[in-house]
Amino acid sequence: MLEGLLVDLVPYGKRFRDLEHIWRNNDSAYWSSGGNRQIVSRATIERQNAQWAEEAERMGPARGVMFGVQTKDGTPIGFFTINWIVPHSRLAMLGARIGDPNYWGGGYGTDALLLLIEYAFDWLDMRKVWLGTTSANARVMRQMEKVGFTLEGVSRRDSYQDGVWYDGLFYGLLREEWPGRAAVIERIGLRAKESDHAG
Repeated sequence: MLEGLLVDLVPYGKRFRDLEHIWRNNDSAYWSSGGNRQIVSRATIERQNAQWAEEAERMGPARGVMFGVQTKDGTPIGFFTINWIVPHSRLAMLGARIGDPNYWGGGYGTDALLLLIEYAFDWLDMRKVWLGTTSANARVMRQMEKVGFTLEGVSRRDSYQDGVWYDGLFYGLLREEWPGRAAVIERIGLRAKESDHAG
């Protein structure tokens, strides 16, 4: 378990898989997929999870790592991943979804992201982490800048969301730019809450 101020990252297991059909059919899926709105059945999710597990077994660490995100009282609220690792370059692509919109905007995703970055640099010895989003996702753009990522690339008009074309944005963070989780927490003023229940 990776322990944060607001959340903990834990192995992604049944408690999270049982909620995945909700998270993949609400607005959290729209934002984390670059505007894709689809209806996904439980059977499809189970099949995809089985394929992911097969690939993870075949490819080993290069396939990535998946964590469940839970509040300090143990409530599952989403998942964060290292989706793809390039071992010889020590490069890792990150993925994120706070699946329960009641926990958006409260620092839960930022806390989870800081734990994932720390894990990638300190445990996996990555040299660089990166992630992609779209210019429609103002929340993620603010988060990236807040925690120290640099906008490294723009793929113009590559995402069609609700009738509008948006740019694809690619953010990166080098190991030497990372002052450490504690320093970032202090700089952005992230604090534990008296109660971690949404509301």
